[in-house]
Amino acid sequence: MSTRHRSRRDVLAGLGAVVLAAPSVSAQTAPRVVVIGGGFGGATAAREVKRLLPNAEVVLVTDERTFTACPFSNLVLAGMRDISAQQFGYGGVEKAGVRIAFSAAKAVDARARSVTLGDGTRLAFDRLIASPGIDIRWDGLEGYNEAAAERMPHAWKAGDQTLLLRRQLEAMDDGGLVVMSVPANPFRCPPGPYERASLIAHYLKTRKPKSKLLVLDAKDAFSKQRLFQAAWKSIYPDHLEWVSLSTGGKVLSVDPATMTLITEFGRHTAAVANVIPPQKAATIATTAGIADATGWCPIDPATFESRLVANIHVLGDAAIAGAMPKSAFAANAQAKVCAAAVASLLSGAPAPEPKLVNTCYSLVAPEYGISVAGVYHPVGGVLAEVKGSGGTSRLDAAPDVRAAEALFAEGWFKTITHEVFG
Repeated sequence: MSTRHRSRRDVLAGLGAVVLAAPSVSAQTAPRVVVIGGGFGGATAAREVKRLLPNAEVVLVTDERTFTACPFSNLVLAGMRDISAQQFGYGGVEKAGVRIAFSAAKAVDARARSVTLGDGTRLAFDRLIASPGIDIRWDGLEGYNEAAAERMPHAWKAGDQTLLLRRQLEAMDDGGLVVMSVPANPFRCPPGPYERASLIAHYLKTRKPKSKLLVLDAKDAFSKQRLFQAAWKSIYPDHLEWVSLSTGGKVLSVDPATMTLITEFGRHTAAVANVIPPQKAATIATTAGIADATGWCPIDPATFESRLVANIHVLGDAAIAGAMPKSAFAANAQAKVCAAAVASLLSGAPAPEPKLVNTCYSLVAPEYGISVAGVYHPVGGVLAEVKGSGGTSRLDAAPDVRAAEALFAEGWFKTITHEVFG
């Protein structure tokens, strides 16, 4: 992967890079499109389908009236941001002409082409777009279940769990040990645990300097590894220790009663434990038959149509998207491509050949940002990175460049949330 520094204009322009022109559709047709999931993927897809097919009936199904965004939620943990800054309503989506059904999707009948909601309502569709996000694999780590998450929060769905982990950090005595468990791939937001580790270390360094964070990892390599580790060595040498898979970092089980995480080589008792467990596509994906034995959803990389069930498209964190990571930016880009494909298929036209952009920012400290970007296209039935298209922040970047990237990250968040929810 090539390495270069990208301007804010380059990055923010990428948000519109996959918006495609509307196909020609008869004004007398009224296709019905249902979208499951009100996050960056689902809300974008609903708006884009309505933009491309103004006469279509588009219904967005979400069980939350307020969306709480995961990007930037690690700042909430570190006491640098209020949770309200992460929360967005759906007024802008409704103004775009999308109907909102505030209910959980409970069942999908692919043959009858209908979605059944929690209140019993059935929504008919010509095409269904699913962007349901992730669920925790409660059977994926011995000793970890929903009750355990109240003592050892995962905080991998932003909201109550985020606030719980923040309160635990605040209540911990100075000198306490914080232990984080990171799962093997795949999971939502590959750099997320390492940004979280950085910002928790920042909190400890500035608020509880006798404390330390121990990161137990089920991997030997991770996204932006050289950038993170160089920063940790420079900024947090006394407050952050990372233990890799090959040096005994994989957590095999947990004991919530004693706040203990057990690896092959030892036991680690924490004052605060952040257990990020294995994940899978949200339960509705299994119910709908679009998730395979891995727990994730295989898709056609050009249209995002399910490889298992016709007329259903899957995008965002739930999808198996090849080289493209699970991120908010990726979900937003995939939603635009998926919407264009759905609009074309409903009009009887071939779906356009897509190229998709992803950029991921991480904060290491309040004025220290790093990033990675890539461009992806369908090759051999999967999404592959376009050779030479991507890049990471320079390893030797000056402090003013790191500070600029932190500002770019904030600008990206403001831009994407305004586009999706504004």
